Amino acid sequence: MLKGKTALVTGSTSGIGLGIAKALAAQGANMVLNGFGDVDGPKAEVAALGVQVAYHGADMSKPDEIAAMMAYAAEQFGRVDILVNNAGIQHVARVENFPPERWDAIIAINLSSAFHATRLALPAMQAAGWGRIINVASVHGLVASAEKAAYVAAKHGVVGLTKVTALENATSGVTCNAICPGWVLTPLVQKQVDAKAVALGLSNDQAKKLLLGEKEPSLQFTTPEELGALAVFFCSPAGNNVRGVAWNMDGGWAAQ
Repeated sequence: MLKGKTALVTGSTSGIGLGIAKALAAQGANMVLNGFGDVDGPKAEVAALGVQVAYHGADMSKPDEIAAMMAYAAEQFGRVDILVNNAGIQHVARVENFPPERWDAIIAINLSSAFHATRLALPAMQAAGWGRIINVASVHGLVASAEKAAYVAAKHGVVGLTKVTALENATSGVTCNAICPGWVLTPLVQKQVDAKAVALGLSNDQAKKLLLGEKEPSLQFTTPEELGALAVFFCSPAGNNVRGVAWNMDGGWAAQ
């Protein structure tokens, strides 16, 4: 379905980003990966799906590096047809104890990077008459949790950016939508599970159940594969008039 298209997924060397990248590649999209840590493994996983794969290691907190990444993607493949803004970090603390530098980093990577990548991707999409911008927000873009001030603020901002981008392009072939996952067992969430297990003297499985039980009625993690399937839907003809939604895959979290 996406043969001949190019997708760029930020924060795609693991977790949700890699799951979405693989789902889009399975539909034939050439891929630009971005992120830290192991690069060769994720590149090989995506290339095994029969598409061309490139990588750019832009630090998503730095606008000039984001610009270099977008220019690199255009150089490699002509343009970015599908942009998935997924890069994110987390820090947990009460507002009065929240380190200002952590606030700045979370806003930069979780929110500002989506703005910078989007503004640079839009002109080519508009000229082509087709484009898909998918912002990975969070259920925390819809509701709040204590001790996550920066993350919740950033993800609410991502949902707002999604709506504005969708409205500004509403009569074009360019759509913008947000995915709002609940708990996904990414390395980021596994750290929270580990911390809970240590703090409360629980096994890892007990800590997972406790984490899910606090928020997610389904008592199951959403998977990167499920999120990837939703991204594919947004890129399909069925998604042509889906514009500006914040689609939660959260096991009933926001329904409470």
